Amino acid sequence: MRARGEVIDAGEKPFALSYDWIIDSVWCTRRLELHLRGADVRDLSIERTGASSWKVDGRERPDLSGCDEIDLSATPFCNALALRRFGAPPGGAGEITALYVGFPELRLAPSRQRYECVARNEFVYVDLGLYAGFRAHISVDDDGIVRAYEGLFERFG
Repeated sequence: MRARGEVIDAGEKPFALSYDWIIDSVWCTRRLELHLRGADVRDLSIERTGASSWKVDGRERPDLSGCDEIDLSATPFCNALALRRFGAPPGGAGEITALYVGFPELRLAPSRQRYECVARNEFVYVDLGLYAGFRAHISVDDDGIVRAYEGLFERFG
């Protein structure tokens, strides 16, 4: 399967991001291509090479070994991938180590995350890693795609 998207952030450090996400039949990332336009124009390619090992721009990244899935800070699509690992929707909960990609810097780092199911299709996200202590309520549709991510994203239509 393939997910493509465009994100525009008009904040303090404005940027535009396009992504092309290739996922397999069980919703695990196989490859992610990023194109960032901001102060600089940059491309980044992330590819899964094993259950939790990764290449970035064609080079093995042992520092990212152990990451279960990718988390792009600029889009809530990645939350659907994490939740599917736990059998959600409607329920399911658990912890993963995410390959976190921060924008607009394209910072890559492992980060531990927890998802707690609080009701059907309703979850609390808890960051246990890079932003330890951050919590947000997430609601998803019956396909597991984020409808609302408290304080950050809301789907229209």
